[in-house]
Amino acid sequence: MKFKESITNTFLKTVSAFANYGDGEINFGVKDDGTVVGVKDPVQTCLNIENKINDSIRPQVDYRLHIDEQTNVITLKIFQGLYPPYFYKEKAYKRNDSASVPVDSLELSRLILEGQNCSYDSLPSHTSNLHFSILEKALQKKIGIEKLTPDLLITLGLREKNGKYTNAGALFADENDYRGIDLVKFGDNINVMLDRAQIEKVSVLKLYQDALQKYRQYYQNEVIDGAYRRKNEQIPENAFREAIANAIVHRTWDVNAQIKVAMFDDRIEVTSPGGLPKGLSKEEYLAGQLSILRNPIIANIFFRLGLIEQFSTGIQRILAAYADSKTQPQFSIFENSIKIVLPVVKMELQGVSEDANVVYSILQSAPLSSSHISQETFFSKNKVLNLLEELIQKGYVVKIGNGRGTKYRRSK
Repeated sequence: MKFKESITNTFLKTVSAFANYGDGEINFGVKDDGTVVGVKDPVQTCLNIENKINDSIRPQVDYRLHIDEQTNVITLKIFQGLYPPYFYKEKAYKRNDSASVPVDSLELSRLILEGQNCSYDSLPSHTSNLHFSILEKALQKKIGIEKLTPDLLITLGLREKNGKYTNAGALFADENDYRGIDLVKFGDNINVMLDRAQIEKVSVLKLYQDALQKYRQYYQNEVIDGAYRRKNEQIPENAFREAIANAIVHRTWDVNAQIKVAMFDDRIEVTSPGGLPKGLSKEEYLAGQLSILRNPIIANIFFRLGLIEQFSTGIQRILAAYADSKTQPQFSIFENSIKIVLPVVKMELQGVSEDANVVYSILQSAPLSSSHISQETFFSKNKVLNLLEELIQKGYVVKIGNGRGTKYRRSK
């Protein structure tokens, strides 16, 4: 809401800003401190406001005027338009704190795309002679195609009928000019870099695959216990997959920036360029209502390949992976970036001791013997047996077999 004590042409910048970026109100006859003073001859003032808007803003905006007969305050309600950008004196505006400021060239191009109902990944690319061996292999494995033909590229939205590739086509090509992922494994602090991989100018599928490989290198290991091969995950793989896919699919690709993946002993931080898509609130994003796809072609192919589930479920799937964990993911949303923090899982069951929680955290995908649990926890064999009995009594663990072949697993 914006207050105006008097009528000057500066309010037209605010009209442009609200029409471009979201509904808003301007109250005429109210001082900046909120003191109501009213306006003289509000009926004539409304006519002046209408004339100024109709003569100065292009294209025409949708607005309403209301006069409070008791206070003589005029409320101008501006509705977000369907055909941005909305210009005042050949400039499009946005709100910046309490001021209306011109948008830069990048934001202007995005407003133009929105007005044309287009996405960046659907625009024609300036590149040619692209190759798609990585995508072709993925599609052969997932949906059984024999060859990635030009017609199939058109169907997928990677190529136009005139033979030109789209930006999505360039992004899925084996080689391209796009910044990719800067992945760093840190030691005790950010001044100690143990490993660094800059994955750039390659297919977005390779970005996904290489990042997943690095995750597995540092946060997974396999343990053989008798006839079982058990995979330990410090951080749930499903959560990391969703975070990386989300960063690739929903980032802004029209900025020269990398996705940042920072790996620490106790967490992974995934930061992607670009804030939320226009029209989507933080609450809707966290509730899994990401119905506004910034890159629909990329999202569709990731969906076809099974790299993402249904659209809008990524955040919910990350949270589900941490359902039993004491530590929970964190989501930080900024104007030009989104950061997802995935902590190392720490189990905490209700109604059992801290040591019992430690034992429960060891039990994952395969049944384990008490001896194996003792080795991993450094608890004595008798203590492990007592803790397992505590977990069994609470219904968290079940016992399998008898004698030397006895093993234990989670009940769910």
